[in-house]
Amino acid sequence: MTDPAHDSTPGTATDQRTLRERVLSTLTTARDRTTLLTSCVEDPDLTAQHSPLMSPLVWDLAHIGNQEELWLLRAVGGREAMRPEIDSLYDAFEHPRAERPSLPLLPPDEARKYAAEVRGRVIDLLESAAFRDEPGAHGTRLTEAGFAFGMVAQHEQQHDETMLITHQLRRGPQALTAPDPEPAPRFTGPPEVLVPGGPFTMGTSTEPWALDNERPAHVRDVPAFWIDTTPVTNGAYLAFVEDGGYDDPRWWAPDGWAHIRAHGITAPLFWRREGGQWLRRRFGVTEAVPPGEPVLHVSWYEADAYARWAGRRLPTEAEWEKAARHDPAQGRSTRYPWGDTDPGPEHANLGQRHLRPAPAGSYPAGESPLGVRQLIGDVWEWTASDFLPYPGFAAFPYKEYSEVFFGPEYKVLRGGSFAVDPVACRGTFRNWDYPVRRQIFSGFRTARPARAEDA
Repeated sequence: MTDPAHDSTPGTATDQRTLRERVLSTLTTARDRTTLLTSCVEDPDLTAQHSPLMSPLVWDLAHIGNQEELWLLRAVGGREAMRPEIDSLYDAFEHPRAERPSLPLLPPDEARKYAAEVRGRVIDLLESAAFRDEPGAHGTRLTEAGFAFGMVAQHEQQHDETMLITHQLRRGPQALTAPDPEPAPRFTGPPEVLVPGGPFTMGTSTEPWALDNERPAHVRDVPAFWIDTTPVTNGAYLAFVEDGGYDDPRWWAPDGWAHIRAHGITAPLFWRREGGQWLRRRFGVTEAVPPGEPVLHVSWYEADAYARWAGRRLPTEAEWEKAARHDPAQGRSTRYPWGDTDPGPEHANLGQRHLRPAPAGSYPAGESPLGVRQLIGDVWEWTASDFLPYPGFAAFPYKEYSEVFFGPEYKVLRGGSFAVDPVACRGTFRNWDYPVRRQIFSGFRTARPARAEDA
């Protein structure tokens, strides 16, 4: 049965109604999360800058409303600007994060009212928006299959993840709580999986809410390789730390070695050694580093150094996606490792249901046809690849989403973390960041080439 939410040309009244319901549900889910993240602390914590790497939470709140107004009320609905005088304040390209606390930002109550008023008008617009290419319709390419609405929901959820990072960086008492993931039986499967060589389809031309950098679908020929069955754990990474990994330049890219020496980095972010025990700070709580969880808050340079120390390497982006999407039995790429159905709680740790990764080896229902686990959720996974456009890339709906970031400055992360909502996470979804970044919910897995006798 075809899911109308993934049909790029919904034609019947039932299809249109189903799509409107999905749009409303995803927008509501995002706003509920935004409300949680901005109501669990007092106003001084909303207006403070908790790290120069991050915006004040109140900036994110009004920026979410402003982008929703720009793309849905103005671009799709053709409405007059509600507050054009604030557009520049919430333009992420005009004002770097470090400058945002000095701007005349909307105070918390006003930011909440603005975002709520925008949302009320968007819900009214949703009732009449056309979700197909109709002659004379306003913004038809944006509205086809509800793309602009899906883009805005993804944008809000991406900022929700950013705000969750800010909560992790914030000093002070615990403000957020969530149940831990279900305990998982100790994983006893093979430590690595062989991915056969040959072509596969990378990217997508059919996923209606996919963003421009995920497009178009194209064939990649990937030689056979081995990849870790699960992400690298804290326990495995601790062996690297205690073997002097941070003191040995052999394992580090030159820029990475210079960076860790300049900043005195000796372990993952938020780790510290105390009384012979390794501890970490997590959302205001200090706890022992759990050995069975995927390692978190490591930079690309740290992931690359560990892989070299282990006699392995990081997977390329194409290798990662082949491991996640290629189904040899069907001879095609699926939307997710487990198939084409949307993520459920049995498949992956997503949506801030928990505030930590699940133990390595969890979610057997979410493994790929080749037996690789936790490719979606838990931790963003660094790859060896620079962030580059696919062949045939076309910027849409604006070049600043992806195009201005293409190049060797940024490394690609794949898979999503526990902080990512399903609407902003697919087998084709691409994230990117500077290789020094550690405040993000990043981890990794390693790979190695296959030998002729492995095939």
